[in-house]
Amino acid sequence: MAVRLGDVAPDFTAPTTDGEINFHEWLGDSWGILFSHPKDFTPVCTTELGAFSARKAEFDARNTKLIAVSVDDVDSHKQWAGDIADTQGAALAFPIIGDESRTVADLYDMIHPNANDTLTVRSVFIIGPDKKVKLTLTYPASTGRNVDEIIRVLDSLQLSASYPVATPANWTDGDDVIIAMSVSDEDAATKFPKGFKALKSYLRVTPQPNK
Repeated sequence: MAVRLGDVAPDFTAPTTDGEINFHEWLGDSWGILFSHPKDFTPVCTTELGAFSARKAEFDARNTKLIAVSVDDVDSHKQWAGDIADTQGAALAFPIIGDESRTVADLYDMIHPNANDTLTVRSVFIIGPDKKVKLTLTYPASTGRNVDEIIRVLDSLQLSASYPVATPANWTDGDDVIIAMSVSDEDAATKFPKGFKALKSYLRVTPQPNK
C-alpha cells in the first residue's frame, strides 16, 4: 500500500552504514528525509549522494536528518562510499540502509514494477518530528534529484508548520508568503504585524513572518 501524506511513516529496524537503527528512534525530534536510489555503483546515484552530502550542513541547520536506502547490502554501500568521495568531492555524510530483503522498499512502496520490478525508484519522503509524512516525490531512475528543490520544499513545510501560511509558485526562502484562507482579515492584522496586501479576498500576501 502506498504511503500517503499525513500517514505515520512506517517504522522499521534495519542495518545501515552507521550500524543498526530503529527508524523512529533514530529520527527523534528531528525532521527526516528518507530517499531511495536504484542501485549502488550507478552514475546518477553517485552524483546524488555526493550532492546531498555536500549540502548536509544546510539540512543540519534545519534540524533535518538524511538517510538513504537501496536494495544493496551494507558492505556494498561502504565500498561505494569511496567512489562517491573520489568523484563528487564530498564524502558520504549520512547513513545508507541495507535493504536486500526489500523490507523498507516494500513498506514505502519504492519498487514500481512497471518501471523496474527489482530496483527502487528515486523516492523522497520528508517526515516531520511527529513522524508523519509531509511530502512525497517520485523520480524515474534516469533523472537525478535537485537538492535545491528538496531544501526549498523543506523550508516551505517548516514555515507552514509554524505559521498559518502557504507558499506560492516558485517561492524561495525570504519571499512573500500567502496567508491561509482560514485566517480572517482581523486576525491577520494581529498575526502578521508587517501587514498584508489583498490581491483578492482569497489571495493575501505578507512578508515571510520569520524573517
